[in-house]
Amino acid sequence: MTTPEPLPTRPAATVMLVRDAPTGLNVFLMRRHSKMEFAPGVIVFPGGGVDDRDRNADIAWAGPSPHWWAQRFGVDTELSAALVCAAARETFEESGVLFAGPAGQSLSAPEGIVRDASVYADARRALDDRTLSFADFLRTENLVLRSDLLRPWANWVTPEAERTRRYDTYFFVAALPEGQRADGQNTESDRSGWASPQDAIADFEAGRNILLPPTWTQLDSLAGRSVADVLAVERQIRPVQPLLEKRGDNWVFEFFDSDRYHQARKAGGSMEWPL
Repeated sequence: MTTPEPLPTRPAATVMLVRDAPTGLNVFLMRRHSKMEFAPGVIVFPGGGVDDRDRNADIAWAGPSPHWWAQRFGVDTELSAALVCAAARETFEESGVLFAGPAGQSLSAPEGIVRDASVYADARRALDDRTLSFADFLRTENLVLRSDLLRPWANWVTPEAERTRRYDTYFFVAALPEGQRADGQNTESDRSGWASPQDAIADFEAGRNILLPPTWTQLDSLAGRSVADVLAVERQIRPVQPLLEKRGDNWVFEFFDSDRYHQARKAGGSMEWPL
């Protein structure tokens, strides 16, 4: 039997939104609707595919340049700019958190970051239904994208054996801007909230949630850190593409830390794939 050609990958951006809590760092998580075609019921961070309008966008920008991001992610400047734009847009659409500030303000000034993003609720809905581009939204509101509020963290590629869709996903991390709140009001998830990485991993081991390898691995990398620790890390970004292979009636992921992942997966009883 001839092995089919792998599906092409689509670039995507996802953001681990973090904040300090009395018990340690918390991260904002969402559960995808059970009727979603791809990865239903899975716990995810805000994010999604790069939109055509994220590319070559005449976007107001403050902070590290596309060239800086291109060097960190190992991509060209056009794609790096689109990834940062997609990261900011998707986070706003899916959680209501906006990495932007008034044009002309100093990056170090407290008033340089939006404090109440809820005033842009109409624009958020228009972004979600694709009747408004992120660049046009910023331009209309005289805002600039604050790329300095984001940090590069990881790059995962969907296994070649996946026959539904494949992504080349770039992970960012960002602290919740002061005064803003994450609400998770979007059309793709049915539950959202803040949790410690350790608790999310423990829920997976107890069978109370579903974590795919990229999410499990990033949560594991955040565990035990503070927001200041996370923002100070300079990550070496290397692409990770797990192997997804059939073993009996089951599909199994293989990657650099898959033994620990499968121990947790087995403990929670979540051994079937696709979900």
